[in-house]
Amino acid sequence: MSCDGPDCEKALENLYVFLDQEIDGASCDEIQAHLDDCSDCLNEYHLEQIVKALVGRSCTEIAPEPLREKVRLQIRTVQVEITDLR
Repeated sequence: MSCDGPDCEKALENLYVFLDQEIDGASCDEIQAHLDDCSDCLNEYHLEQIVKALVGRSCTEIAPEPLREKVRLQIRTVQVEITDLR
């Protein structure tokens, strides 16, 4: 992915909470504005939407909250590792 500015970094760091609508309104508006202007981040957003939809169709059980939080933490950790490699 060719986007690497601070706005891209912030948008991608918050992509999952944005997708899940678990982010405050001001941050949501900021990320949406960035996605409207950045085709690379928008492509990443669409990819994550597809993955989320596929997982949603495949999984009918809801994971316990401690497990969900552990998975979120792991995803964020991997995102940070990937960002550090860039």
